[in-house]
Amino acid sequence: MPYRFPSADLPLAERLGLTPRLGDIHNHCGLSYGHGSLEDALARAAVQLDFVSVTGHAHWPDMPVDDPEVAHIVAFHVEGFARLAERWPGHYETLRAADGNALAVFPGYEIHSAEHGDYTVVYRDLDGTPMHLADSPAELRDALERHLPGRAFAFPHHIGYRHGARGINWSTFDPALSPVVEMMSMHGCAEASDTALPYLHSMGPLDGAGTMRHGLALGHVFGVVGNTDHHSAFPGSYGHGRTVAYARGAGRGATWDALTGRRTTALTGANIHLLAAIGDVVQGGIVAPASEAFLDIEAAAGGPIETLDVIRGGRLVHRITPALEPAPVAPPGRTVFFLEMGWGPRGGAHRWEGEIAVEGARLLGVEPRFRGRVELALPEEEGRDDPVPWIEAEGARVRFGVVARGNPTTSTSATQGVALHLDADPGGRVRLTLCGQQIDVPFERLRQGALSGNLGPIDSPAWRLHRMPAVEELQWSGRVPLGPLTEGETLYLRLRQSCGQMAWTSPIFCRSDAAVT
Repeated sequence: MPYRFPSADLPLAERLGLTPRLGDIHNHCGLSYGHGSLEDALARAAVQLDFVSVTGHAHWPDMPVDDPEVAHIVAFHVEGFARLAERWPGHYETLRAADGNALAVFPGYEIHSAEHGDYTVVYRDLDGTPMHLADSPAELRDALERHLPGRAFAFPHHIGYRHGARGINWSTFDPALSPVVEMMSMHGCAEASDTALPYLHSMGPLDGAGTMRHGLALGHVFGVVGNTDHHSAFPGSYGHGRTVAYARGAGRGATWDALTGRRTTALTGANIHLLAAIGDVVQGGIVAPASEAFLDIEAAAGGPIETLDVIRGGRLVHRITPALEPAPVAPPGRTVFFLEMGWGPRGGAHRWEGEIAVEGARLLGVEPRFRGRVELALPEEEGRDDPVPWIEAEGARVRFGVVARGNPTTSTSATQGVALHLDADPGGRVRLTLCGQQIDVPFERLRQGALSGNLGPIDSPAWRLHRMPAVEELQWSGRVPLGPLTEGETLYLRLRQSCGQMAWTSPIFCRSDAAVT
């Protein structure tokens, strides 16, 4: 049940005819190599996403087959490729069963490359089309245009690795093949060389030449997406990357058009609406040079906004701090109640069953903040499948069940969460039942600060009720003067919540050449 911000909170989006849709188009399960079933992956996607593509590993033309030091890596890739080839024709039936009004499902697979970087291929239709494998972006574009004109695209992912180590090769990047690039995932954030979300995987660190900022400086035109690259059948895993596609209309076709039209925002995890427009041109679009221009900004976050930045030509040119210059859209009672669950002993797991009831508040929507196992790829000997989480709302009550594991390190969160978006009266309160424990808290207490507790003694599983922020912390809407817009410029927005969750819009490009689309 992905939360949808009320349309009254999004006047800019409404004026432009845009609806935010939340998705993940790069993640894995046991379809190739990875863990968990395709059915469970799709069921988990349905809990908190509007669209999904579950990705199989398919091909690696320059795999280091002659290097004995990486023989184990070669072995599981070869096995995974064979498994996907066998299962690909039949997996369409599972995709079609999951596709519907609540969740749009797109087929997808991945091609690795040391020379060109890794690419994810996404198909529009569920018609049983075979995979088209290629050794380079140019060959892939040719194959997709011949067999699936207008019905497939491919995007480079974990772009920030160095060239030669499966990072992006900007010299072979083709915007006709790749309308978007993935700059946020479990691997880390590749916005720029300096990032609070570094690359920590065994594949290596972030390289500046593989960043979004570097690609823009080279003059490339592309949108940005965030996806999880999760390998344990958990699309949309909270904190690991998600995408907002700004659709014009309902259904899978409108979502597809938004993705291929670059009308996207990349997220770390929290459901954040972040929209940029110059006139009627929104993020991902092309605007002509002008002697004077203004940037319209609309932001509605899942927690207190710390900063809202305008990045122009690779430089920070304007910073908005809502605490210092508030400009919300919604009325004063708008807030977010956020329950976080987990902690306990490292390596342990606890099944949380709960009910949340609010009094003196109108429940606008529920935002699950569920995440999968935090390891990028689980060892074969470990348990793989936690139950699929569930959540339901009826009136002012929300019930849920989810497994939370102890945090693997003191700097890596494995907690689970449920956020309620509310119009709350000052005298309201929330009553919770968590694994049989009763908690009764006035809103006023949570406006003052967070409240936490354990289910048992110290080191037992614990819960935290986050501070309930004021509406002026959650939203900002306004216009920023840009002065003259000149040929070749780019600009995008970056939002950071005080909890560290972030969002980035696709750039707006200033080009006089109408052929650039």
